[in-house]
Amino acid sequence: MRAFVARTFAMRVSSAHVTSSADTYASAIARRCAIAAAGFVGLTWMAMAPALAEDTEITARRTSERIGFSNEEIADGFFKVAFGAELQVAGGNDRIRKFEAPVRVFVDNRVQADRSAMIAKVVADIAEHVGALDIAVTQDRRAANMVVTLVRHRDLKQTIRAFYGSERAKQIEQQLNPECLSGFAEDRQHRIQRAEVILAADGSDFRFFDCAYEELLQSLGPINDDRSVPWTMFNDDVQMGFFDLYDQYLLNILYDARVRPGMTRDEVKALLPDVLPQVRDQVARTNPRARAALQDATGVR
Repeated sequence: MRAFVARTFAMRVSSAHVTSSADTYASAIARRCAIAAAGFVGLTWMAMAPALAEDTEITARRTSERIGFSNEEIADGFFKVAFGAELQVAGGNDRIRKFEAPVRVFVDNRVQADRSAMIAKVVADIAEHVGALDIAVTQDRRAANMVVTLVRHRDLKQTIRAFYGSERAKQIEQQLNPECLSGFAEDRQHRIQRAEVILAADGSDFRFFDCAYEELLQSLGPINDDRSVPWTMFNDDVQMGFFDLYDQYLLNILYDARVRPGMTRDEVKALLPDVLPQVRDQVARTNPRARAALQDATGVR
């Protein structure tokens, strides 16, 4: 790990987050790099697609994933990823950031091997497992407030320059070697207004799903990575390739209606005794394979 401070920065060798309060948040992956940056361009997307066979690496990780978590373990991870950011450009970031409006996702496919169906699968999976989040794909670019752009790895730097401008792109390229990039713009009330995700689409299925899940989920608000939480995909040392149970807990807390944009840590902490039982019920309902184990999991419900 390496770190430096300029305003409020926290850099890692393999990843970084930059935050610019009331402006733009972004996360970038080198293997997993994250960075928030200013400036977003248009939006592009597609329609739902048929079911896809699961990658064997993902199946192996899903089979061995940990299921039972205490309330304390869930709360610890939530506060670490939902607040703060690794690399802050300006302003404060110690507030809840989330969409309040329905999230409509459009895909801009710029590669010959079209992986739009995989993005559709990721979006549908998130929609199924985050009960209070209204997220779906759209074929209407003008209706979208989240854009997923699929590019060749060799075109990634050029795309970043086109999205963020040469000065900010140079900062990203000097500090990171990104394969993926995501970010969001928020208003003064910390409501996310729009989000962008850029994915290199010419790697393996596992790497693509791993980047896609983390970047789409981070563009919904939990932008901070933390290596001290071993169960979350928002950890540079963890590769999942699917929407794991632990992160389902975190996103369901974030999108509970009682957790409002702009809330402080203390305000959210006061709500958790009421929110967590319903979050546990939601995760159990949408994970039949793990339902029995989830019902036996430790912690107050």
